[in-house]
Amino acid sequence: MRTVLIVEDTDLCSEALEVALSRVPNVEVHAVATAEEALQYLGGADICALVTDLHLPSMSGFDLIEAVRSRPPGNKSGGPALPILVISGDSDPRTPSRLAGLGVSAYFPKPYSPAEVRSKLEQLIDAS
Repeated sequence: MRTVLIVEDTDLCSEALEVALSRVPNVEVHAVATAEEALQYLGGADICALVTDLHLPSMSGFDLIEAVRSRPPGNKSGGPALPILVISGDSDPRTPSRLAGLGVSAYFPKPYSPAEVRSKLEQLIDAS
């Protein structure tokens, strides 16, 4: 089993993603509500992908992505090759280019389709 980590502080969004992503074959989904919880989880777990919101309490999704990307290559809980999908209601027109600069694999502005997120996730983890 491969693990996908969801970082989303809104229960409804987190639950919708969990339902959609749990349908991916051989994937287990783990969800947390804060970037700090995500970093703690990543300290002891191997994940195949990260799905995160940008607007999280106390530490932003941008900061989380930077922390994950700064891990050494080959680290199973981060590094430059880990697929990262971002789901956010961020309205800043600079957000897509900022995310691209951080090496984000896909960006889904809210409202989004959980089925599209699932499809992109499958594509990314099958390619890795």
